[in-house]
Amino acid sequence: MFGMGMPEIILILAIALIVLGPKKLPEIAKSLGRGIAEFKKATQDLKQSIEVDNDFKEAKDTIKEIKGDIQKTVHESMAAGAASVHKNNASEADDDSVSEEDLEHTFEEDVKGAPAGPVADTSQQEEDQGQEQKGPSRDA
Repeated sequence: MFGMGMPEIILILAIALIVLGPKKLPEIAKSLGRGIAEFKKATQDLKQSIEVDNDFKEAKDTIKEIKGDIQKTVHESMAAGAASVHKNNASEADDDSVSEEDLEHTFEEDVKGAPAGPVADTSQQEEDQGQEQKGPSRDA
C-alpha cells in the first residue's frame, strides 16, 4: 500500500499517539475510517455512473445506426417507387396515344357506316321500360 511496509505504519501510529494522545486517537481513527469508506463508496458510484454512461452511449450509437439504415432504406424505396411511377407514366402515355388513334379510326368507320335516317335514342327507351316494370315512382 503506497510502498509502505509494516515498520513505516508502526512509526506513523507511534507519532500520532504521542501528538494526539491516547483519548483522541480512537475518535480520529473512526473518523478517518468513515472518510475512507465514503471515499471508496463515492469512487464506486462514479465508476458505475461512467459504465452506465458508456452503456447509454453504445445504445445511442446503435439507435443512430438503425435510424440511418431505416432512412437509407426509405430513401431507396422512394427513389425506386418514383422511378417506377415515372416508367409507368411514360408507358401509359405511349399506350394512350395508341388507343386514341385507334378510337379516332374506329369513330370514322362508325360515322361512315351509320344509317342515313334519324336514329332513335335507345337509352331513353330502356329507362322508360325500367320505370314501367318497377311501377309508379314515389315522386309522383
